[in-house]
Amino acid sequence: MTKGANPGAGHNRPAPEGFSLDVRLWKVTKAQSKTRPHQLRWKVGGKVSSATFSTVALAESRRSELWQAMRRGEAFRIIDGLPESEVRTAEAVAREELSWFAFCREYMGLRWPTAAAKTREGIADGLAAVTLAMVEQEQRMPSSEDLRLALRWAVIPKNAGQEPPADIEDAYGWISKKSLPVSSLEDPKILRDVQYRIYFKLDGAPAAGETSRRRRRALNTAVEYAVERKLLTENPLAAIKNVKSSASDRVDPRVLVNKVQAAQLLAAVSYVGTWHRRKGRRLVAFYAVMYFAGLRPSEAVGLRKSDCYLPEQGWGVLTLHDTHPVSGKQWTDSGERHDKRGLKSREAKEDRPVPIPPPLVAVLRAHLEEFGAAKDGRLFTNERGGLVGSSTYWRVWRDAREYALPPDLQASILGGRPYDLRHTCITTWLNAGVPVAEVARRVGNSPEVIHRVYEGCIYGQEEAMNKKIEKELGWPG
Repeated sequence: MTKGANPGAGHNRPAPEGFSLDVRLWKVTKAQSKTRPHQLRWKVGGKVSSATFSTVALAESRRSELWQAMRRGEAFRIIDGLPESEVRTAEAVAREELSWFAFCREYMGLRWPTAAAKTREGIADGLAAVTLAMVEQEQRMPSSEDLRLALRWAVIPKNAGQEPPADIEDAYGWISKKSLPVSSLEDPKILRDVQYRIYFKLDGAPAAGETSRRRRRALNTAVEYAVERKLLTENPLAAIKNVKSSASDRVDPRVLVNKVQAAQLLAAVSYVGTWHRRKGRRLVAFYAVMYFAGLRPSEAVGLRKSDCYLPEQGWGVLTLHDTHPVSGKQWTDSGERHDKRGLKSREAKEDRPVPIPPPLVAVLRAHLEEFGAAKDGRLFTNERGGLVGSSTYWRVWRDAREYALPPDLQASILGGRPYDLRHTCITTWLNAGVPVAEVARRVGNSPEVIHRVYEGCIYGQEEAMNKKIEKELGWPG
């Protein structure tokens, strides 16, 4: 019947999960097949496995292989009866065969259905940056920028099976044919290049802190999936440290506008465009909610009339429910540039009330009186009633700076981006003595982020803090 139970089962080594040392091997018998008439059967952990062969010599040879594995004390996988050594060899072959290019497409297809458009774009950026280290390096290879663009295009699921655009055709062909296997990440030299690609831009300058962190997060989750797929034995990123670059995501105080400059800029916005189109006038309140309430542009885009409590006197409230981040059309499910999502750092259906001062209440009331609201209740629209695009509010802001600022300030970074109005708002609140936790709640950040990003913008509070400490200590004045 059998050569007996696994002769190596007495070895002092537990079987891995899914494997067993309880193995019994039968002799070769006849099978009901004309082409493969010889059958070999064996039992692992109570489960019978079998194989048929065209000749008795092949069957006996396979029986001998299994017997030798038993003698070595190998555990056998229960599900298919394979010895542990054969399973490991098959896994190693699989690791060598799957290229980084194929893995990126597979991983992106897995993440796509549940990821937001911005998240999809961030993952693609992280994978594309690393791809520069995961292809064969030759003198006549396509440019780094083309390789990144090609990978970003290739990982979009709907592009599978499509011919790439002509301008990235060569780069697409290169990464599809010259991509290294995923297991190359276990090579220390390759891993060092991967680390460099995470933390530095194509021109060699350090990437912004948030960019580096986003790339590392994207790569780390991808590599963890590779470990699950048994393409890697462990996560190699754990062996490399974060690079401290000179680039920082802290706000530069030079971008902040003062009260007079803010008033001049908002007034200048109203003069952008012709009176007939009133492109700028439509956006005065849009910039005002960033300056007075600290809204992100993506939050202001979707602000609705029903979200606004605007009393005739005193403070009002904006209650934010969602955000409309801008992504490329290729990253959204709708094919539109704006992707409707829940608020950042909030649960999907959680809102965020933001008290607003009387000056902003007045601006919003005037805006509604002049322009009304869109059919869906949105406060801010383009001339056709659609969502305000990022290119629109960037162009209007650029023109307003030219109207409002003298040449030397135009050439500076003062208020260089619409987002700098939000930075100014947050800094104003902090310098007014509003507790960090309350500022964080109003603007939808964590207190840790507020501390880190605005550390260099808080001033003039030392004397007030000293007096509070003296009062608490009961120090004689």
